[in-house]
Amino acid sequence: MTTTLLYGRPPLVFDPPGDATQTSPLIPGSTALESLADGAVETAMVYAPPGVLERRYTLAQTLRTLKVGGRLDVMAAKDKGGSRLKKELEAFGLEVGESAKAHHRRCVVVRPETLVGIDAAIAAGALQQVEGLEAWSQPGVFAWDRIDAGSAQLAAHMPPLKGIGADLGCGYGALATVVLRSPAVTALRLIDLDRRAVEAARKNVEDPRASFDWADVRLLEAAGDLDFIVCNPPFHDGGAEDRRLGQAFIKKGAEMLKKGGTLWLVANRHLPYEAELKAAFKRVTPITDGGGYKLFEAVK
Repeated sequence: MTTTLLYGRPPLVFDPPGDATQTSPLIPGSTALESLADGAVETAMVYAPPGVLERRYTLAQTLRTLKVGGRLDVMAAKDKGGSRLKKELEAFGLEVGESAKAHHRRCVVVRPETLVGIDAAIAAGALQQVEGLEAWSQPGVFAWDRIDAGSAQLAAHMPPLKGIGADLGCGYGALATVVLRSPAVTALRLIDLDRRAVEAARKNVEDPRASFDWADVRLLEAAGDLDFIVCNPPFHDGGAEDRRLGQAFIKKGAEMLKKGGTLWLVANRHLPYEAELKAAFKRVTPITDGGGYKLFEAVK
């Protein structure tokens, strides 16, 4: 039986348990909260995500897994949902002890016999078919309920691709769907750090040429055998902008491609990726620059 749960990576000042079962979908190899039985857990610590639907879903799922009398310790940065934590927990029918520490709010609750509104919070934050998007997605996934403008720009300008390729940071599969319209593509590997994105992509991209990996792109083995890569790299890590993420994706993309292989990359205009592209690729061609995004074709 799982006795202690951990969700995410709380700052060390909160003494996260060392022997807990990790359940964050953003940590490859972790256990899915959804897979745990009702009332199976003694204690849980949650570093709450910033999005409202995603946070309420995570809290509801964690409370569901707690046994009656089990303890939930949850914290969030004040400006990333922390100031709303107490109210959200009270709405589930809980008595909440709240404290402030290290620019965070921390709430501790003991699970009562009866919870309120858990099922509704789980339904709102679950993997779902998004109306108007004609796709499966889930709150917490990047651009979960819309077509991201950068991906749309990339889809509009890249030519039909061919051979074996990868979509680094595939999200729910919007770009992969476009890539696979080309009959000359023989295989496409969809890779994302977010388990929810990979699960959504599996449902959205029903094509025998597609394979799916829940993995950190930065840690991938690179065989240098791919014909092409498409990429709309992330540039936020835990809510803070981190341009090193995109720079790492470019470097890894170059390692994964064969000589003459092509990277199609879209990025927000303000991000400085030109130096990395020029260092890693033989030829770099700017394709478009507008609407807040820039698009590059880079040949190894």
